Amino acid sequence: MLRNQRHPVAVVIRGGRIVDQTGTRQADVLIMDGRITSVTTKVSSVPAGTVVLDAAGCIVAPGLVDLHTHLREPGREEAETIDSGSRAAALGGYTAVVAMPNTEPAIDSAAVVRQVFHLGADSCCDVHPAGAITLGREGRRLAPMAEMAALGVRVFTDDGAGVQDARLMRRALEYASALGVTLAQHCEDASLAGGGHMHEGEWSSRLGIPGQPAEAEELMVMRDLALARLTGSRLHFLHLSTAGSLAMVRGAKSSGLGVTAEVAPHHFTLTDAECASYNPVFKVNPPLRTEEDVEAVKAALAEGTVDAIATDHAPHTQESKEVPFDQALPGMLGLETALALALTELDLPIEQILALMSWQPARIAGLEDTHGGPVASGRTANLCVIDPAETWIVDPASSASRSRNNPYSGRKLTGRVRHTILRGKPVVVNGEPQR
Repeated sequence: MLRNQRHPVAVVIRGGRIVDQTGTRQADVLIMDGRITSVTTKVSSVPAGTVVLDAAGCIVAPGLVDLHTHLREPGREEAETIDSGSRAAALGGYTAVVAMPNTEPAIDSAAVVRQVFHLGADSCCDVHPAGAITLGREGRRLAPMAEMAALGVRVFTDDGAGVQDARLMRRALEYASALGVTLAQHCEDASLAGGGHMHEGEWSSRLGIPGQPAEAEELMVMRDLALARLTGSRLHFLHLSTAGSLAMVRGAKSSGLGVTAEVAPHHFTLTDAECASYNPVFKVNPPLRTEEDVEAVKAALAEGTVDAIATDHAPHTQESKEVPFDQALPGMLGLETALALALTELDLPIEQILALMSWQPARIAGLEDTHGGPVASGRTANLCVIDPAETWIVDPASSASRSRNNPYSGRKLTGRVRHTILRGKPVVVNGEPQR
């Protein structure tokens, strides 16, 4: 792929409107040796061999950053690899992703961290592994976070399972605070959620599918807000999905507690009514919620209670989804559709959407030095070019992912990534991965 070749002599992004945290302006961007060297009204003089990327009618923005990606490797490469997942990420405009640790083996040691960094070295986006909070993600003993942090891990989570033991979670928060890293919690009280396969409510009763009550999420949010207040540690809430959870985070923030939170696109675009089809593509954890919860998620995004939109990209093989609903693994694809879903479904200005998907998650992940920063001279050239007017139909068969569990098949979306530039190299040009 082009990323494995030398940098082109230069790259010019021509005719676009730059949108970053400093504002909006019309300008061309000149990139040389992996860095932005000029942002000017018009780049007229360029070296021979310069790659010119057309951005007419487009937004030029810092590359997107995903706080919540499942790349499955090592151990479950039949569903996804770091190579295939990073290609999907680049097509979605992402220049960096945080890879969740529920791999086989779990990312709970320095050795596995090194392996993931090695596998991601030549990827279409920067891959930053999250470390497990506990050994094997079993919730019993703390993982060696200091050893993983020394290798550059900045986020730790047992995602897929919440840390059930409150005393252990307190110790983990204290340990993380001393290391200067962030814990990210999957909020789910296992004693309440156990045996549930969708949201507990009207639709689960109609369909005869055991449900998970909203309180299974909300009890852990409540507990961990108390622990964050007790320890003074940084805490990030993964994929919140209920109105009650968001109300508690809103209250905590208003009282000055330094917590952050993310939501996933499927929790502001789909409801539990989708499960009426009994199609396991709509099974996800936390489950799709009610219309009222969807509206609460949208309101929380608009008002700033939520800090980031994260994909929770969760690929699964066809065999693990083409089974009865209660036997299917939970999870949906998300990297290639997240931006378009936000542009299509949220009544927010593009500046706010980009904040939620680029520079705010970059800060949470500790990547702000190289990702999500302003489009300015001297910065590493991690950028995406977005056509906000392009309409397209979601076709899972054309996905770069190895899996096809996309709940938006056939849906018409507006807004698509035209180009993605990683450290000065165009890895996506005119919507196509570069090989």
